Amino acid sequence: MLRLLHVRDFVIVEEAEISFSPGFTVFSGETGAGKSILIDALSLVLGARSDTGLLRAGAERAEITAIFDTPATLHDWLQERELGPSEDLVLRRIIDDQGRSKAYINGVPSNLGMLRELGSQLVDIHGQHAHQGLLMAANQRDMLDQQGRLTDLARETREAWQAWRRAAEELDLARRNAESIQEKRDTLIWQLEELTKLAPRPGEWEQISNEQSRLAHGQALVEGCGRALTLLDDESGSAIQALNSAAQQIGQLLRHDAELQTVLDALESARISAGEAVSDLNSYLDRLELDPDALARAERRVNELFEAARKYHVEPEELPALQESLAAQLAETEQATDLAALESRVAAAKDAYQDVAGRLSKARAKAASTLSAEVTAAMQELAMEGGSFEIVLEPCQPGPHGMESVEFRVAGHAGTAPRPLAKVASGGELARLSLALSVIASQAAQVPTLIFDEVDTGIGGAVAEVVGRLLHQLGSRHQVLCVTHLPQVAARGNHHFQVSKSSTENGTISDIRRLDEQGRVDEIARMLGGMTITETTRQHASEMLAG
Repeated sequence: MLRLLHVRDFVIVEEAEISFSPGFTVFSGETGAGKSILIDALSLVLGARSDTGLLRAGAERAEITAIFDTPATLHDWLQERELGPSEDLVLRRIIDDQGRSKAYINGVPSNLGMLRELGSQLVDIHGQHAHQGLLMAANQRDMLDQQGRLTDLARETREAWQAWRRAAEELDLARRNAESIQEKRDTLIWQLEELTKLAPRPGEWEQISNEQSRLAHGQALVEGCGRALTLLDDESGSAIQALNSAAQQIGQLLRHDAELQTVLDALESARISAGEAVSDLNSYLDRLELDPDALARAERRVNELFEAARKYHVEPEELPALQESLAAQLAETEQATDLAALESRVAAAKDAYQDVAGRLSKARAKAASTLSAEVTAAMQELAMEGGSFEIVLEPCQPGPHGMESVEFRVAGHAGTAPRPLAKVASGGELARLSLALSVIASQAAQVPTLIFDEVDTGIGGAVAEVVGRLLHQLGSRHQVLCVTHLPQVAARGNHHFQVSKSSTENGTISDIRRLDEQGRVDEIARMLGGMTITETTRQHASEMLAG
């Protein structure tokens, strides 16, 4: 439920804070006073698009804050996004004079998509021009699906249609490009066979390059290692002998100065390292062989890998990855050229579409029958006695919206055949039908707050009393807010706000105030008789409120 709406510097509202209660709440006031501005402000905080024209003249920014009770159905959604949950759900929107917009959910910066997603589960707004949308076939279809709770099934049908179209397009493309695809397949097979024969292994290029370098410089390695051994461990003048002599000298001097211990330790470490180096060099020379045949094999393998890399425009070490890539491309190409498999996919996608679209057709037929009866019953109370309403489903070519078209038809009087709305319904009849559909649809709605913005346009007299009663009844199941110019509707409200405007040196300012019992009498009297309020109109207003 909406508990509070705070608006600052929005259109002609300088600042207003409205606390809301359960039940049926009405807003009334003179034309142009700003009644619908509140609905616009609420739409904005629920994710509607903004522009700088919404700022009050001279203001740097507009702010709208709405506080709702958090429905249990939104707890998981809020928790997943680290936005709560808490008892209060606070939505805030700021628009500055540069056109920039900021949105917050429970104080956390958010985007408009998140506001809209929340808004769809919090508030359902029926605009004052909603009846005009009844003339559009797409709106008629969507209204039927919403009333029958078929939106998920309609979405599945649309997705199944798209999957069928994609499969058909792939098949068509494969048929048209069969020759070029076959050429690509042949090329891939040839390239893959060549690389398979070469059989490059991961890490092989580095390994074979090192081996080739070692074998090619074998003689230099033998001679160099031999000279190093001579320098390290020859019979005379070697490094090891020099280290031994130096260690002996320092050892004799150590008894005179203990600080030479670190020098002696370093010399001992050097003697050990030199000895290990001699041992390692001898082992290396024992293993080192001058093998011309091994060198020839290594050089041949290096040349093979290098030439293949140059041919395919990659580095030699990338050849194994190229082989894997070509294999994957060949698999994709073979799949694309398998027309039988593609035709099977198309058939399966078509069957899936027909299954879900068939279920949608049956569900629509059931929902159409129910909604037709409910609207026909409502027409009898809305000054359309003897009239009837029916929803006609006509088979059509399969498409994203199913296998039938949806058309609303109405007969305004008994004995006449129902005809399309656009051909027979007057503006007043459209308004009444729209209201009936809105009320009937809202009775099944899951959202806690319903808003009707002057949906009673074109209605008056006894019909207005019926409308007021319908909205009042709806208020027992939902929180209902209604902007109205009809006293018969306003008199049915549980709560009543008056919207007025005044001129100041800063421009026109809108003001909203909650009416007490006497205020309601005066406002309904004004709605009945205009600016001149008499005791007679007050008496009539009191009777309407009492009734």
